[in-house]
Amino acid sequence: MPGHQPIIVRIAQVGAGYWGRNLLRNFSAIPQAEVVWVCDTQEEAQKDAAANHPGIRTTGDIQDILADESVEGVIVATETPQHFLMAEAALRAGKHVFVEKPLAQTVDQAERLVALAEENDLRLMVGHLLLYHPAFRHVEELIGQNELGDIRYLYSTRVNLGIVRQRENAFESLAPHDLSIALAYIDSKPVAVAAQGSAYLQPNIEDVVFATVFFENGALAHVHTSWLDPHKIRKTTVVGSKLMAVIDDMEPSEKVRLYDKGAEVAEPSGYTGFAEAVSVRSGSIVIPKIENEEPLRSECEEFVASIVEQRRPHTDGRSGLAVVRLLEAARQSLEAGGARVDV
Repeated sequence: MPGHQPIIVRIAQVGAGYWGRNLLRNFSAIPQAEVVWVCDTQEEAQKDAAANHPGIRTTGDIQDILADESVEGVIVATETPQHFLMAEAALRAGKHVFVEKPLAQTVDQAERLVALAEENDLRLMVGHLLLYHPAFRHVEELIGQNELGDIRYLYSTRVNLGIVRQRENAFESLAPHDLSIALAYIDSKPVAVAAQGSAYLQPNIEDVVFATVFFENGALAHVHTSWLDPHKIRKTTVVGSKLMAVIDDMEPSEKVRLYDKGAEVAEPSGYTGFAEAVSVRSGSIVIPKIENEEPLRSECEEFVASIVEQRRPHTDGRSGLAVVRLLEAARQSLEAGGARVDV
């Protein structure tokens, strides 16, 4: 339409530290978005944002952002303990909100944010980054097309040496990625979590955690997280009844491998025992070609698009709440020495 002006979403970001800088870079590059404010209590972070993004306004007080009626969306990229307070304040001010994972630290907090967003018809989105990763999306599409068959179980390893947090354990810091994938891949309701871990560097803050999520249909998801490990591993294995998939994010190009492997049990006849009735299949390995896109750019574009198109974002508040339920159950299980805790 001649003279038609494109919609520009004015955005403010709270938190411009280690990960916040990446968000700021991506949101600033989206044609339909304009980042107009950055809020950070550290003056160095404010100076860095102003130097790299000329024209942006900086502040150490979130109230400056909330009072600006021209701001439509707020990005919360603070440390996890601040997620709920910042997101709640922004939603109460009538702003759409993007929150880095996890959505909140407790189920009660997450439920309040979801209710607040829905009551006021505001977009609430969580940064479950792997759900925008081309490799993980490819496997999710295959699962949706039943190419892998029934998902029997999956396990993921997310370990590294650092970054050591002081206000959340390794599972709370790293596992939201893998939990969001498990919930997306397994078409069943999670019913319980059992977690074991140990704290070696700081009292009561686990450096390594092994956790298992139990699903209603019998499927399992096992997650190993650690920031005290000699290896940097970002790998997920998905075992289906038809195919098995391995997603290795540390691979530079061949991030997904599909294995035509499996085992089936036929009905034993009167002449065969169980061993003879088990049929093991070991076929070919396929490495699909997957276009290399920056997941963070796709994630940021989704938040802006959800505002422009007035729809729920792909990783909305409810998906964030589902992950927080598992995190809270895992925390209770750790405190109970690994006991199974119902979700």
